[in-house]
Amino acid sequence: MPGTVQTEIEALLTAAFAPSRLAVINDSGRHSGHAGDDGSGESHFTVEIESEAFTGVSRVLRQRMVNKALGDIPGQRVHALAIKARAPGEAT
Repeated sequence: MPGTVQTEIEALLTAAFAPSRLAVINDSGRHSGHAGDDGSGESHFTVEIESEAFTGVSRVLRQRMVNKALGDIPGQRVHALAIKARAPGEAT
């Protein structure tokens, strides 16, 4: 069952980008005991998102768009967030 932060990430990204594909993967278990592990089980995530909103947008700007949509989650409530954002039809 997804945790609170994971569910919030999914909801925020769905509202902001109406993605055709969205996967929010909790990587926290692989980082147990490492820097940034706060013991919550929700400190490290990977986001894979595909949306028309990213068409013609650079990789850096896509990352900024995702971070902005997530508000205080990256860097404040989540230690690490890997973002893989692409437009429909782009290679993975």
